[in-house]
Amino acid sequence: MARKRKRKRKISRKNRWLPTISNVYLRWFVRVTVYFFMITVAWVILLRFINPPVTWLMVQRGFEQKSEGKAWRITKRWVRYDELPDHLKRAAVAGEDARFMEHGGFDREAILDAYERNKEGDRLRGGSTISQQTAKNVFLWPRRSWIRKGFETYFTLLIELFWGKKRILEVYLNVIETGDGLYGAEAAAQHYFGKPARNLTQRQAALIVAVLPNPRRWSPAKPTPFINRKANRIVRYMRYSQIP
Repeated sequence: MARKRKRKRKISRKNRWLPTISNVYLRWFVRVTVYFFMITVAWVILLRFINPPVTWLMVQRGFEQKSEGKAWRITKRWVRYDELPDHLKRAAVAGEDARFMEHGGFDREAILDAYERNKEGDRLRGGSTISQQTAKNVFLWPRRSWIRKGFETYFTLLIELFWGKKRILEVYLNVIETGDGLYGAEAAAQHYFGKPARNLTQRQAALIVAVLPNPRRWSPAKPTPFINRKANRIVRYMRYSQIP
């Protein structure tokens, strides 16, 4: 009987600690979650007013260049939204996100269309909006994963809430990869056409946007028949594109 009592006492003491340990982990989880939201929201609000100096993709591409024996190159020049030509903005919307002004960060129709096409075995494609691409480029790493997709959704909601369409499109056109070591429309305009972005023609703006899915493979200055067809389609739809 004495042994049974001792065993019960030991068990009861052990069980007594379990709620305490659970509370510690719960408090730790809540604290980390609160800090995460505070830091990420502050980060997004800060970049509403300060232009992102560098992105993860830029740094990764720099290391890739070094590993290939090339010089580290990050060529970019920020251009304010009002200094970018409207036809460049319209080209971006026409080529990358036709319902940019209508959705809240996610284009449900484009996502469903991409899902159906991928299910049918067509060439793998995504349904990312300009907002999603901007969130990924500015705040996250380029490699695809479900974890990154989850963070991308979170940051997309934040920039839609705190930035608005005008700032999103401005950042997008200034950080998007446009060639090997080239980032933003200004760097692309200077490199491919020898002129500032504000002097681009409609056709040149459409060509820059047409190569965005793979700017290190295609060149706006030497378009393939596929890129020419895509640029022609972008020019046709530019007149219908709404911009902020």
